[in-house]
Amino acid sequence: MKAAIIVFPGTNRERDMRIALKRATGREPLMLFHREPLPAGLDLVVLAGGFSYGDYLRCGAMAAQSPIMREVKEFAARGGHILGVCNGFQILIEAGLLPGGLLRNASLRFLSMDCILRVERAGTAFTSRWQKGATFRAPMAHGDGNYFADEATLDRLEGEGLVAFRYVNEAGEATEAANRNGSARNIAGIFSPNLRICGLMPHPEDLVDELMGGTDGLPMFESLAESLVSA
Repeated sequence: MKAAIIVFPGTNRERDMRIALKRATGREPLMLFHREPLPAGLDLVVLAGGFSYGDYLRCGAMAAQSPIMREVKEFAARGGHILGVCNGFQILIEAGLLPGGLLRNASLRFLSMDCILRVERAGTAFTSRWQKGATFRAPMAHGDGNYFADEATLDRLEGEGLVAFRYVNEAGEATEAANRNGSARNIAGIFSPNLRICGLMPHPEDLVDELMGGTDGLPMFESLAESLVSA
């Protein structure tokens, strides 16, 4: 699997993402500065977490206007797979590659803690190593992770099976208490209609080794490694 991690000014989770991808694939991903062209032959483009351009304007809004994002959109139009985590999710939304918006957390505070996610759809390139309904722990670190969309969009996401992950409690229940940032319908991550783009707020890449405190997030990267095998 050939993967590239795009690095914008202010990105700070690219090294974590590199560790996760190398652990799952055995190959070094390409670290691509946003002014460089997107190379041919990629299987996966990753937008990592951080504070691109200092999160001025709206989070991800300036990065979404970077010239490389035009190439990322073309990559998506060709059926390429894209993963956006935290700020990467915000960039995907600002670029129009995923629907909705990410507002300030309901508490108006930055949240840095573990959460529990429930897999809402298995069998995708991002979730094939999980069964539907499986739960796993993931760190969260964001101030603007409150997912929002109008009711019609939320109904479409639900009806078309495009909700990827949901915030739940230890019993796997999508409760208000488990939804610490206030996201609509406890949504933590979503898919594009073709299931080739995934965005989520928590950080599975930060739990891929026992030295990190666990391997809860590793199945996402193993799923990608198995699904996106280069010819």
